[in-house]
Amino acid sequence: MIEVLVVDDDTRVARVNAAYVEKVPGFHVAGEAHSAAEALSHVELLPRVDLILLDHYLPDETGLEVVQEMRRRGHQTDVIMVTAARDVTTVQAAMRQGALQYLVKPFNFAGLRGKLEAYAELRRTLDSGGEAEQADVDRIFGALSAPSEPGLPKGHSPTTAELVRQSLMNAEGPLSAQEIAERTGVSRQTAQRYLKLLERTGRARLTLKYGDAGRPEHRYVWATRG
Repeated sequence: MIEVLVVDDDTRVARVNAAYVEKVPGFHVAGEAHSAAEALSHVELLPRVDLILLDHYLPDETGLEVVQEMRRRGHQTDVIMVTAARDVTTVQAAMRQGALQYLVKPFNFAGLRGKLEAYAELRRTLDSGGEAEQADVDRIFGALSAPSEPGLPKGHSPTTAELVRQSLMNAEGPLSAQEIAERTGVSRQTAQRYLKLLERTGRARLTLKYGDAGRPEHRYVWATRG
């Protein structure tokens, strides 16, 4: 079993995330924490923590500061950020500090399950040991890539693509490029470029909102939404 520590300042959200984890075969919730101090204490005292689902906005420190302190203490526990922090600066900082994945709130069970299943596959690959050929290295580094956006065109960032995708998937209705930009922290032009890519690949549908005058507003909805 993969032992998971769920960290979120909102106790209700922590319970929901923990329930999600328990529904994925091979995963077990080792504990819950609602502050940076509690998270660090759990890492020190629990018999084993393989993976932390870590919120960024905690009452005493940020999630990234928790990662820094864990590394300073010598703990190499794997981390998946699970947070409402959408700005690219925080996403980049999480990547540089070793977070394996970044899941933007709000999300559904399928979104978290996909990340956990990819993590389990990564663990299986790494646990096989031995020397790695190039194909093995490619598989290791690609194990946690979002399978939903294969073959991104040159100049497109997987991180930005995932931010836009998650925002659209979790929206209650169609969104404009400006609304996506506000939710993700990217520019309107960047949001429009990624939305057009999702539309071309059939993952998003374009709808038109007509106002009193002028050109209709382009709005996008996740293609699986009714």
